[in-house]
Order: sequence, then C-alpha cells, then structure tokens
Amino acid sequence: MTPKNKEQRVAVFIDVQNLYHSAKNIYQARVNFKEVVRAAASGRKLIWSFAYVVRTKTGEEKPFFDALQSLGIEIRVKDLQEYFGGLKKADWDVGIAVDAIKTADSVDVVVLISGDGDYVPLVEYLKNHGKRVEVLAFGKSTSSRLREAADEFIDLDQGSERYLLKKSLWPIKIPTQSP
Repeated sequence: MTPKNKEQRVAVFIDVQNLYHSAKNIYQARVNFKEVVRAAASGRKLIWSFAYVVRTKTGEEKPFFDALQSLGIEIRVKDLQEYFGGLKKADWDVGIAVDAIKTADSVDVVVLISGDGDYVPLVEYLKNHGKRVEVLAFGKSTSSRLREAADEFIDLDQGSERYLLKKSLWPIKIPTQSP
C-alpha cells in the first residue's frame, strides 16, 4: 500500500444519492461537498472530481447542480426513471465504475465517496491494477466489506460537523428515489 504524499494524482467519484441519504437519515442534515472533496484530496493533486446526480422532471435540483459545479466538481447527470406503481430509480453504480476504470490510468489514487457495498468489485479491480483506493463515507451506513476492501477508509462520522451543513444553509433540494 502506497502512503499518501502531495505528489499523488487523485480522482474523486461522489455517489451523491448515497451520501445525501446517509447524512439525512443519520444526522437530519445535508452534506458539505466542499469539505468532503477537500478531505478526499487530502493536500494532493486533485485531477478530477465527479459527482453523480439525478435530474427530476421539475428541475428543482438545478441550484444544487450549479453549486457543485461552482466548487469545480464535474457533474454527471441521469434522469430519474419513474415506473408504473410509483417506483423511482436512478442508479449510478455502473456509471461510476466505468468512469473510475476509464480514468484510473491517469491517476495514482481513486477516492470513492460512497458507503455502498456494490463497489467492492470495483475497489478490488482498481487495487489489482496498482491503484490506491480510498473510501470516504459515513461509517454508520457503510458496508463493512467496502471498508475492508479499501486501502483506507475515512469515516465522515468522525468530525461530522465539518462535513455537514446546518439547516440554515439548505438552499436546495436534492431529488430522492424510492428504494
């Protein structure tokens, strides 16, 4: 395992829905994405940061998308799919995995910001191809298998006040999907 150093090139992949729901369910708060990305970069060379988001028919999330972009985060947008019976779905797992694999040759470290255990095969693949893989997520809602697979797990529950926004700073609504 390669330790962190300031010369490492880093790519960050943010599973926005996962982080949003964890912060909402655990802390009744919203995520401070600026601080989360800062923690992910950890003083190293941030080459890319991608946020994977969901667009609704109403477009109410546009200010949120704009806020992410103003932080220098590139957004990847998928439309919310609505099915008969009210089921809503917009899963980014495959998109995040493909982007991480496509960009891995250009970086030394891949930082996955998600607690979703579905990413374990991605983490294993990247590590087998010589990449350092770090995971940042709220520990209370993170898969134990994902924690174990990563080279390093950074628990956003530790110092959560840094990674959360106070209710008075909630100008935007993030679309949600049904489980």
